[in-house]
Formats: sequence, structure tokens, C-alpha cells
Amino acid sequence: MPSRVHAIVVARTGDSAAAQLGRTLEAISRQSTPPDAITVVVLGSGAQVRAVDGIGRSVEAIVEARATTTFAEAVQLAQPRIADGSSVWMLTQDSVPEPGALQLLAGSLERSPSAALAAPKLVRHDDDREIVSMGVSMSRFGRTVQLAADELDQGQHDAVEDALGADVRGMLIRGAAPVVLRPDTGLGGADEGLDLGVRARLGGGRAVLVPKARIGVRPDGVAAAPQRDAARAWVSRRAQLHRRLAYAPAFVVPLHWLTLLPLALWRSIVHLIAKRPGAVAPEWGAALASMVSIGAIARSRRAISSFRTASWSSIAPLRISRTQLRHRLDDGHGTERGAVSELRFFSGGGAWAVLAALAVGIAAFFPLLAWPSIGGGELLPMRQEVADLWADAAWGMRELGLGVVGPADPFAAVLAVLGTLWPGAPSFAVVLLWLGALPLAVLGGWFAATRVTERAGLRILGGVLWALAPTFLAALVQGRPAAVLLHLLLPWLFHSAAVAHRSWGAAGAASLLAAASLACAPSLAPALATLWALTLILMLSTGRLRGAVRVFWLLVPAAAMFAPLVFAQVHRGSPWALLADPGAVEPLAQATADAIGRLSIAQGFPAPDQGGWDWLLGGFAPLAAVLLAPVAVLALVSALSPRWRAGFALLITTMTGLITAMLAVGVAVSFADGEAVAIWPGTGISLAWLGASGAALVTLDTVVARPALRSVTALVTGAGVLACALPGLLAVNVGEAQIRNGATSTLPALVAAHAADDIDSGTLVMTPLDDGSLGTQLVWGPSATLGAQTTLLSTATSMQGDDLATDAVDLLSARDFDAAAALADRGIGFVLLSSTPGQSDRARSMVDAAITAIDQRAGFVKAGETPNGMLWQIDAPIAARAEPSDAQHTVGRLIGLAQIVVVLAALLLAIPTRASRREARARSRVVGRSSDEPIVPARRGVEHGDATTGPVQSVSPPAQPEEESR
Repeated sequence: MPSRVHAIVVARTGDSAAAQLGRTLEAISRQSTPPDAITVVVLGSGAQVRAVDGIGRSVEAIVEARATTTFAEAVQLAQPRIADGSSVWMLTQDSVPEPGALQLLAGSLERSPSAALAAPKLVRHDDDREIVSMGVSMSRFGRTVQLAADELDQGQHDAVEDALGADVRGMLIRGAAPVVLRPDTGLGGADEGLDLGVRARLGGGRAVLVPKARIGVRPDGVAAAPQRDAARAWVSRRAQLHRRLAYAPAFVVPLHWLTLLPLALWRSIVHLIAKRPGAVAPEWGAALASMVSIGAIARSRRAISSFRTASWSSIAPLRISRTQLRHRLDDGHGTERGAVSELRFFSGGGAWAVLAALAVGIAAFFPLLAWPSIGGGELLPMRQEVADLWADAAWGMRELGLGVVGPADPFAAVLAVLGTLWPGAPSFAVVLLWLGALPLAVLGGWFAATRVTERAGLRILGGVLWALAPTFLAALVQGRPAAVLLHLLLPWLFHSAAVAHRSWGAAGAASLLAAASLACAPSLAPALATLWALTLILMLSTGRLRGAVRVFWLLVPAAAMFAPLVFAQVHRGSPWALLADPGAVEPLAQATADAIGRLSIAQGFPAPDQGGWDWLLGGFAPLAAVLLAPVAVLALVSALSPRWRAGFALLITTMTGLITAMLAVGVAVSFADGEAVAIWPGTGISLAWLGASGAALVTLDTVVARPALRSVTALVTGAGVLACALPGLLAVNVGEAQIRNGATSTLPALVAAHAADDIDSGTLVMTPLDDGSLGTQLVWGPSATLGAQTTLLSTATSMQGDDLATDAVDLLSARDFDAAAALADRGIGFVLLSSTPGQSDRARSMVDAAITAIDQRAGFVKAGETPNGMLWQIDAPIAARAEPSDAQHTVGRLIGLAQIVVVLAALLLAIPTRASRREARARSRVVGRSSDEPIVPARRGVEHGDATTGPVQSVSPPAQPEEESR
């Protein structure tokens, strides 16, 4: 051997570690040319190590270190015991060298005078046919790349000798090499072998691979990469940033240091797009750790400069090029391994079903084609500018009331997204929503059905059932925008949440859809939270931790969006107000909390008119529920189907929705003109209809085996739902709907024209009520808008903001005060006395008295009678509207930033990538399929196993070979 060899063995403490160390020391003693000395560095107490048989005879010293000591620090602790000129053989407790390993390594150094390092081939300790590591390189930007890892050893790499670096375990350092050529303690426990190879090259030497020298190692050894993804990402990125700062020219180091945090932000976005959210926190941690490790970086740079004789160009030939890196990281694009499920949207008739629904929707809502906006029910105009829509969705000054500062309803963000889709006229986006409601519902229902069945006919049935749901048509006819949007969102939530445990892409999409759904229907929060908790418990109980983490994320964006509103409502002592329906509040017809109302809800009807059959057939209306009976019967049978797990899950969803609807109808937390308004039960019925429709499809897909019987049953079920939906589809054309051609403003034209001059003044709207009281509302700008509505006011039981009721009452009383100046000082420029048809005599008397009282006051210019009521303009200098304080602005910015970060993270997770699309195609779209259930295959132009074809046999996908790049 060319020089004396000193072996350093780094070991952990513990019984298993001591047993591994004993085997390692025995393997070292059996070497054909054993080392001259062995030093053991114990990470922790050395008591168990000293108890190893024969260790006193084979080891010259045992050095104790802290349990958190890295491999490089352990080698440094043993350095004083190494004689000058001795070669250093670095091992770990689990490194078991074959008998000739050291001789081969030392012989390689002897034959290659330029070699400063010799590295063995690392194989698995329990299967020496599998390569753990053999050679390491890096990309241009410092990314570590294994040249050979996790592949069978067939001698395919035995001809390779030159490498930039290697795994540090088993590496032999030439005795004549400088003492600074030792593992760098600043790396934090990763890339020590790669760094040694780079340093050797810069010193004029090189690292050589010795494939015939084999050492068995464990995947959880001392110097091995951490097993947990987060820990592995941390040490890897930490070492990469340290090497970048240590290798960079001196004048570039400050620039690198300054870009660490911006780079962490960019890489966090990349991690989220690549569906690696677990790498985000380690990314920031590594960046911050590198920023404060100035001393370690300085020591590494001094060590390199102390013996550097070569330029960085000597490193370039051994780096991995961009093309090579792409080839190595290629995940098999084009092979579609194990693809068992195709979408078949066009070939399966889904596109034709959507087009047919579009034709039906245009016919059912034909008058809307001439409407610039929709009014009636709970519909109001939208803001005219997209920027104002998003301003209404942010925390800050509310556009209703006087001095009301606080969070917006999350529903305002949903409306902002809707209005942004038609930025020229956001109010017309609501018209388009109504016209496209039926085809959008069919589309969503069809995609939701792909999680239940592969049969094209049943998927179309699923879309039809969802579009013709009684609660959906009732929301369209009555003008309930939140309920309409919820019904359109729920099938997509089901489609993504059903597979959220499989991938981060589905979890990200489901989390955004869950946030939007809860924004439209906060009363569904208990139901969705219950289903979420049951799924989470199931994931944890079956040991699927990764799936549980993805499921846990589902409600995080929703929690972030609702957190400010939750704090505000709890702070004022009204947590039940969080369940209130968002948007405008109107006392529209809906099922009541009595026995008849709850029976109607159980039958699937949220309003007492039985889906319109009350005005169409009068006394025969109760028979409408019979038309929905096939859906209920098929849904119940799903619990006995071969896919009973999916059936039970969907039935639980149905029961959860029904219970939610029945409880919600008895809760009244919103108020309209002093009248309590109960929560709309249709949102809970929509959830129940989702479960019932899905369960019915499970039964048709798995229980009804005969194609002819399946076709007849599906047609009967679909025909019954269609017949039940006829009154709702005819309501607009026959004048039985609450929606109407809406005005562009809820205020008189003079107010709207005045607001067009960019004067932010308010309009005090006073409405005499039938009970003799006076309702007041302060509207800022040209109109009350849908996005400006807030549950902070609609659920308030006490005064919110500044007291305006006193001034309104005094205005109509005999009190002698300058009313015009008092209102002008608050930024109010108009007073509108609203009158509605059908008012009581008491209310009309109050209107007449109010007109007389205001006319007698100075400073009020009567604008005359308008369609909205009697209008006065205040003839006094109008003060500017009060603005939030600096502290309130700061709070708003912080809340907005936090919400944007969470939503952006979910959005980046939801963005599909090539790998995520391929992964989705590689698994069945149907969720809950039993292991012995046949797969429905497809041929070009023919849907096998459909309602119109005979049964088919199970067809397995062709196996694809594993790619070496994997």
C-alpha cells in the first residue's frame, strides 16, 4: 500500500447501531490489507459501543460527540488522531466492505498519481445486486445528480472511472493530499463527497471510481440522505446553497447572498407547480440558514483558496449538461404506463349533452337575451369596474352603512371572479350565467359522474340529473345567485375531492373549489367539515399519511378566506351569523321549519310550490315527488352493490345534506327590513342531490347487469326528473318567475349621473315599514351592488358603524336642527324616500308625513318622484367620505397578503403538469372500484359495456417497461 491507512468509523448510539458497528468492524478486520488504525466516533453516549465484542483490540480510540453531529464534523473530531501522511478511509457504522475493498481503493490511488480520492461502489446491505450510489455530479447551477443509483448492478457502469464526486461513505483520501481536503462541516450533512471531488479537481487532482470495490450500506445510515422528504429537501438545498456561495467568485458572492430570498420565492412557486409543497418550508429554511452562515462560508472559501491550483474550467467537462439532466429526470412522457381510464368527453356523448342543454337553457330563459342585467329575487346590479369588484372583496371600508370597516364576505371574491370574466359589463356576466346555467350544470354533472362510472350513457344521465335538480331550478327561478353558483361548483368539488388523496394537483383544485363553495353557502360548512373529518380519520386509520396530508389541505384556503369574518362575528358575539346566506337578503318563498316544510325538503323541494307544480297543476302538486322516487330507490340500493363502499359514502353525503337543509331552515340570522329571514335550505338539498345522484349511478353501473334493463331504468329515471323539472323550465316564459329585466342601478338616474362625476357621496334610503317603523340604508356610489352586500350588516342586531338611524328619525320629526348640514358633513348627498307597492295604510301615511317634513326643511332640493321613490338632493357642501385609518389600512394589507399567499399556493398546486396529467390517466377515474370489478374498455367509435351494448370481459392494460431514467 502506498501509505499508512487510518479508518474513521462514524456510529450512532443504540443497540441496533452497536450491532451494525460490530459487523462493520468485523468486515474491516477481514480486509485482505486491513487499515493500520481505526478510530470510532460515536454520536452520543459511547457505553454501548464500548460493549461491542473485541472493540478494544481493533479500535485505537473511541471519540464521543453530540448526537446532532454531522458526518463531516465527526471526521474533523477524529482528525487530530491521524498521523501525518496517512490516508483516510471514511466509513459509517452500516458500511460493510467486501474483503478486498480497501486494497482495491488503495491500489487505484497507487496506479493513478493524479487521483486524490478513490470511491467504491455502494450496494444495498441486504441485496448486493442493487446499486445505492456510484458517482455523483452536478448541474451548472449546483444541483446534485447521482450518476448511478437505485438500479440493478449488471456491470453496466464498471467501465466508468472518472467522476466529479461520489458518496462520501467508503471514500479513501490519499495521504499526500492537503489536510484541508476533508468533508466540509458547513454543508450540513449532504454532498460531502461531491464537494471533496470538486476541491480535489481545483487542487489539480481528481476523484476516481473503483467499481470492483464494493461496500454494503443501509438507506438509513449515518451519512445517508434523510428518509423523510422534508428533511432530505432541507439538507440537499442547504448544501447546494452553501456550495454556491463557497464556489462563486468573490465579487459575485454579495449578489448571490442578496438573491437568496427572491430565489426562494421563485423556487417555492416552482415547487407548488410541480406538486411538491413539502419542499417549500425547507427551501425558505435553507435560504435563511445560508444567509446567517457567513462564518462557515468564509472558512470554506479559505480552505479552497489555500490549495487551489486549477481553474473552474477543469470542472466543466464533468458537469451534467442541461440535455443530460432532462434525460435523466425524464419521467417517461409518452409511455402512459398502466393507463386504464380515458375521459371520452366527445366520443362518449358528453359534448352533445352539453350542447343540447345549451339549447334547452336558451329556450327556457329566452327573454334574458334582451336583458342587460337581471333583477328580482336576491339579484342586484354588479359594479361597473372590475377594480371595484375586487375592492369589495378586500378587507376595508364597506360600501353600505356609515363608517363600517371590516372584512368582506368571501362570496364577494366569487362575484369578482365572475365579473372579471366579462370585464366590459360585469352585470351582463350574471345574464350569461343564467343563460349558461343548464349546460354548465350538465358539464359539471358529467365530469362528476366520471368518478362513479365508465359508461358513457350513465355519465350523460348524471349530467342531466344534476342540471334538472329541483333546488337548482328553484334558485334560477327565484333569483338566488349564491345558490346557483354553489350548484355549479359542487360537482367539480366532488370530482376533485374524490381523488384529492391521490395527488397534490387534485387537492389544490379541490381546496379552491371548497373555498368557493363555502363562500356561496356558509351553511354547508358543518356538513363539509364533517365529511372532511371522516375522510381524514379514514386516511389516518389506514396508514395513508401522505393522503391524509393532502386531505387536510382541502379546507385550508377556505379557513384563510373566512378567518377575518369569523374573528369579526365572534368578536361581536354572533358566531351563528357566520351561517348566513351571502349577498342580498330578501324574504322569498321557501320551505318552513314545520312538518310540511321538512317533508318538502326530504322530497327534494326547497320551496313550497313543489318545483312549480303548485301553480301548474294545483292540487296535484304533491304527486311531483313520485317522479323523483326512482332516484331515491336506486340510491338506497347502492349500499348493497358490489361497490358498496362508494355507495355508503354517497349515502352519507346525502344524509348530511338533508340534515343540513332541515336544520338550516329553522335558523334565521339575517334580516330584511326588520323581518327575520331563514337560511335557504336549497344548498343542503344540492349536497344531498349530489350524493343521491351519484349513488343511483353506482347502482345502475354495478347492480343492473342486463344492458336492456339498465337502459330502461336509466330512461325512466331521467324522464321522471325531466317531467318534474318542466314547471321550472317554463316559469320564465309564462311569467311565474321572480327574476325580471333588471335596471343598471337601484337608485334614481340623478344619483347615478352624480356618481359618474367621481364624487363619492352617499344616498340615505329610508323605507317606511308596515309596522310603523322606518328602515334605513346608506348606499355609496351610483347603486347598491351585489358584491357590496355584507353579512356584517344583514345579520347585525346592533348598530354597526356610526349611528345614522337617529338622524333619519330626526329628519322626519319636528326637531329643529340643520339636517342638511348634518347629513352633508357625513358625506351624504341625497335622500331617497322609498315606497313599495302593496304598502299598508300606516306605511303610506308615514310616506306622506315624511314628504311634508323634508319639504319644510332648508337645504333639501326636491328632485321629484322617481321609479324608486321621492328624491331630494342636499344643497350644502358635501364632505369627503371618511377613510380608514393608517392602522386599518395596514391590517387590510396584511390580511389581503396572507389570503393571497394561501390562495396562490392552492392555485399553483392545482395547475396541471405533464406528470400530473399522466399520473391521473395511469389510474382509474372511477373511485371506490372493487378489486374484482371488471374495467369497461373502449374501442374507437364504440363504448363497450354501455347501455346499448352487451357485457364485456375485463381487459388489463399492457404493461410498460420501467425506464432507466426513472
